[in-house]
Amino acid sequence: MSVLGRVVRSGVGRRRVQTLVIGLTMTMAVTAAVLGGSLLVASSAPFDHAFAREHGAHLSVQFDARRATAARLSASADAPGVAEASGPFGTATVTPHTDIEGMGGGMDGGIDGMPMTVVGRAEPHTGVDRIALTEGRWAERPGEIVISDGSQPFPSLGRRLTFPALPGGPTLKVVGLARSASRTGDAWVVPDQIAALTPHGRGAGYEMLYRLTTADTATRVAAGRRAVTAVVPAGAVSGAQSWLTVKKAADRETALFVPFLLAFGVLGLVMSVLIVGNVVAGTVGAGLRRIGILKAIGFTPHQVVRAYVGQALVPAAIGTALGVVAGHLATVPVLSETANVYGTGGLAVAPWVDIAAVAGALGLVAVTAWAAAWRAGRLRTVDALAVGRTPSPGRGRRAGRVSALLPFPRPVGLGLARPFARPARSAAMGAAVVFGTVAVTFAVGLSSSLAEVMEARAHDAADVTVGVSGPRNSVAPGAKSQGGESPDAKPQGAKAPGAAEKTEADPAAITGAIDAQPGTGKYYGIATTQATVSGAAGVISVVAFTGDASWGGYDMVSGRWIEGPGEAVVPTPFLTATDTRVGDTVTLNDHGTAVTVRIVGEVLDTHHQGMEVFTDRATLAAAEPDLQVESQHIAVKAGTDVAAYTDRLNTALRPLGVTAENGRVGNDSGTVAVLNSLTAVLTLMLVAVAGLGVLNGVVLDTRERVRDLGIHKALGMTPRQTVVMVVTSVVMTGLVGGAVGVPLGVALHGWIMPAMGHSAGLNLPESVIAVYRTPELALLALGGLLIAVLGALLPAGWAARTRSAVALRTE
Repeated sequence: MSVLGRVVRSGVGRRRVQTLVIGLTMTMAVTAAVLGGSLLVASSAPFDHAFAREHGAHLSVQFDARRATAARLSASADAPGVAEASGPFGTATVTPHTDIEGMGGGMDGGIDGMPMTVVGRAEPHTGVDRIALTEGRWAERPGEIVISDGSQPFPSLGRRLTFPALPGGPTLKVVGLARSASRTGDAWVVPDQIAALTPHGRGAGYEMLYRLTTADTATRVAAGRRAVTAVVPAGAVSGAQSWLTVKKAADRETALFVPFLLAFGVLGLVMSVLIVGNVVAGTVGAGLRRIGILKAIGFTPHQVVRAYVGQALVPAAIGTALGVVAGHLATVPVLSETANVYGTGGLAVAPWVDIAAVAGALGLVAVTAWAAAWRAGRLRTVDALAVGRTPSPGRGRRAGRVSALLPFPRPVGLGLARPFARPARSAAMGAAVVFGTVAVTFAVGLSSSLAEVMEARAHDAADVTVGVSGPRNSVAPGAKSQGGESPDAKPQGAKAPGAAEKTEADPAAITGAIDAQPGTGKYYGIATTQATVSGAAGVISVVAFTGDASWGGYDMVSGRWIEGPGEAVVPTPFLTATDTRVGDTVTLNDHGTAVTVRIVGEVLDTHHQGMEVFTDRATLAAAEPDLQVESQHIAVKAGTDVAAYTDRLNTALRPLGVTAENGRVGNDSGTVAVLNSLTAVLTLMLVAVAGLGVLNGVVLDTRERVRDLGIHKALGMTPRQTVVMVVTSVVMTGLVGGAVGVPLGVALHGWIMPAMGHSAGLNLPESVIAVYRTPELALLALGGLLIAVLGALLPAGWAARTRSAVALRTE
């Protein structure tokens, strides 16, 4: 081995603590970099990636089985402009009933789900539209069903769905949850099961999935549809769906979370660069005296640089390798949760993220070590030997004299004065604390804001809900939203013949039963219909209320809630599409009747791509005098047992054929849980990196002061006092870092949250953004102190265990 190699090996072995710190820091930094880079990739066009990976359908077309045979439809694969096709698959439109208490199919305690399109497919991976299983397995025999994840209010493995409107009331067991990037169905069964879901052929249909040679514009997709329609029997097409419509709906939903993941990804990368650079520069800077010795025995500046770059790269390379492995282990569950947020299939770490993380980390170490060592190598030998690890003369003396006058124990005073002896190193540790505090502050605020957003999106603050057939998050089958397609991208087109009809209960009898129940506080009813509006294309959803719904979870962005007939509140996308604002009037065309309403408020709402109008039931009386209330939302009086109230109400409602549900049906608590857990993982990663930055600084400082420690111990300082002195040396750094980091975290939150809303075409109410409270901010500021103290505990313990004789002999 060459002399240079022996110097590198000796340096790595001799400075075991610093070698370990570099390795650990690189491990955490590379882990954070892999995680951050993967989040950046995941946030970039998630739908496009999922669509390409699953070979999605550019065009899915529904056919009436009474007008076309399977053979004729198969021939449509040769239509002009069609590159590839799969199908035909049998389809049926049905409404399931599920027991939310257990796994049985009984009517008691159950609810009706949304009408859904069931597709008969023998396997998930056909040529076009490869279905991605998220849980369980694919249906293998009749009696089993795979549900599209998120299509029903309570999708879970093992649950049984009954279809009481069909002859014999067939029951299907949920054996899997899956996602289709093309959204070509709500559920899948084996082909033989379709016959039982379409008795006597009523409601039977076929689905064909097409990949087109060119499908980048709506015009070209429409041309492909015309080509398919031309080669099948006249009137056979009952509905069609363009992949561009699915993409628009998916991008609008996922856009709400992109800035969040981007912020954490960038924060992780910046912290990685900061901490790695700080650790390597500090390690090289601490070896000035050894550099003087090497130069004294004949090493050139170039050889000094090579030696210290090598000493930094050895542990850095080991830490980088471990970081890549740890990054993959940490990223897989995080990306799985990210996929749940985005509604896509599984995501994987892109190979270039690993390459960039490794190259960037090692390159950063090499450049930082080279710069620090080159500066040290150019020092004169006598200067390097004289300076060694000693701070510049005069630094910290005034602080030491001031601390001696303070009414603190001497170990505390010595610790408080220490940051002034090495201001540059203290500033580096402070920067690490600032970033860690920013991450924690941002995470806390983001978690609170996301909970507010999901609560607002659910629009259901009621304790009990009556008559709900499912979450109100899609238009009825066959309805067209603004833009001409179903916002949930259901391909069924017009309502299939023979589809189950829901029996309407007497609204007056329902309200009478509610009024008669002890504990009823306040309630409102919801009726929905559809209309067109002047200045906007397509059909919009109109939600009409009976009673005061202002308490029901409808968060106002501006203006006020409805107070009487002729008034309406609308979401931000509606204002944008119609070029209106609060105070303007719009005219609704409701079943041929013109209804003029004045916009009195802007509400946070994402259903139907924000193309909704909320108004009073009396406003639509002239247009639809028979419009029936579909659900009642009840708030019970304070002190009322909600479960007991629901049971009593169900007893009264059972003869009417409706069910009261305890709690808030159809909210997004699952998404909130996913985002909160994702936030927690990312925050812990960033705090760990920040703690390592503090750890490195304290290790270097403790090593430099080892002789001072020996003197203090010889004069009677106990191990406990030594720990106090070392920990106290970072107290001021932690307090200042927390005081600086909290406002920066609040500012980052105040920038990210509106950006999240604007990226989804929404304005967010103040209640979503102003989530911090003064006591909470004070605790968060102390978080900087906690990060600093945790980073200092390990070297403090090492200093406390060091024997006086060993410390006094140490150079």
